[in-house]
Amino acid sequence: MQNVATRSQALYATRIDLDEDTRIELVGITNQQLADTIDLYLQTKQAHWNVKGPDFYAVHKFFDDLAASVEEFIDELGERVTALGGIALGTTRMAAEFSTLEEFDTSIVSSDDCLKALIERYAAYAASTRVAIERASELGDPTSEDLFTEISRVIDKDLYFLESHVQG
Repeated sequence: MQNVATRSQALYATRIDLDEDTRIELVGITNQQLADTIDLYLQTKQAHWNVKGPDFYAVHKFFDDLAASVEEFIDELGERVTALGGIALGTTRMAAEFSTLEEFDTSIVSSDDCLKALIERYAAYAASTRVAIERASELGDPTSEDLFTEISRVIDKDLYFLESHVQG
């Protein structure tokens, strides 16, 4: 699997006051987050559609709420890529090619197993988002850093909600 950040891409002209090399790297980082976000959204929907068990309705609704929370960031990330002069790589096939998240096993249907699978993916996504925050800061782009920080805030809360179902 090729990492999206290694994919070379010409940029459109923009008056954003970041040099071209910085924008190229930020486009790669943001497209990587876009691929992972699309994948996380669809994996959450996979759990939502297929979950089974005595607590079906509550968990089914919970997963749908989580998916809606993640979905909001897809557009924000894609638009940030284009604001930086890049091309947003946001089709399902592109997300599948570049996502760093582990695939959701279709045999997972019990609510406990779905929760555990999503916990793993949300934790991985939260960690990669923190790396994106740090790199955007190092590159001197507070706007991308702020976007990644907002995503991190929401994903950490969602991870807490997921983990609360299996703790105790």
